[in-house]
Amino acid sequence: MPKWMRSSEFVSLAINERVARVALNHPARRNALSWDMLLEMRSALLEADDLKSVSVIVLEGAGKDFCAGYDMHSAYARYADEAGDVGAYRTGNGSFDDDAWKLERFQELMRTAFAIHKPVIAKVHGHCLAGGTDLALYCDMVIAADDARIGFPATRAMGSPPNHMWFYNVGPQWAKRLLLSGDLIAGRDAAKIGLVVASVPPERLEEEVASLAQRLATIDPELLATNKRIVNIALELAGAGTLARLAAEMDSRAHLTRAKKEFDADVAELGFKEAVRRRDEPFGDGVVKPTW
Repeated sequence: MPKWMRSSEFVSLAINERVARVALNHPARRNALSWDMLLEMRSALLEADDLKSVSVIVLEGAGKDFCAGYDMHSAYARYADEAGDVGAYRTGNGSFDDDAWKLERFQELMRTAFAIHKPVIAKVHGHCLAGGTDLALYCDMVIAADDARIGFPATRAMGSPPNHMWFYNVGPQWAKRLLLSGDLIAGRDAAKIGLVVASVPPERLEEEVASLAQRLATIDPELLATNKRIVNIALELAGAGTLARLAAEMDSRAHLTRAKKEFDADVAELGFKEAVRRRDEPFGDGVVKPTW
């Protein structure tokens, strides 16, 4: 049992043997990312980074999935409520710039795992989709279950990854292969292309993550920070920060496409779940199966 634990509405934080566990804890919605959940996650990550009793952080999801993406049900409800809003504050739904502004505010929260000093390991099981991949790829290492399903199917009709760490993990060809199609990749194959650092059978996932976390926890946290931050500086020098800013604007551009307008019309007529089914139906199981 953890030596110390606290929970908020959507996120829990537990600490044991110098390892902090930050868990997305809304399994009824498959840990879909709302603004409130991201605020709570950021607070938990910052607290773990601040605590002297913590050397390494594991980011995980409660229930059957790591994270099924952004919380689009609440997002579409908010869009409807904000339609025609002429209040004093931006809605994030009025213009290209409003949309980019909103996405940049989300970026600040999503980027927390990348920005803090202590290493963060993402423990991925079940679905890791869309915003879930944004979150996982901002972590320092990702370990996945062999049968985890990872991808960004929203690129088929809804937009583009608004954070876009794909290029830095798998290079241009695999980034295009996955994002142009919206296809998913299993954890075992994600390890083959470098999208995750390791994959193991589902029953061994906790053991594998805990083993790596404990290995890192034996090292001076200031040395861990030194080595994390120099690699992240290399990513910044390679344009990761600039690309993230441009990714938000490209996602805003994608929201103006015919495909997005048609998808939104399907949502209005059929509901979000049926609109997604119609979007994905032509792709079959939609899973990339590398031939090697």
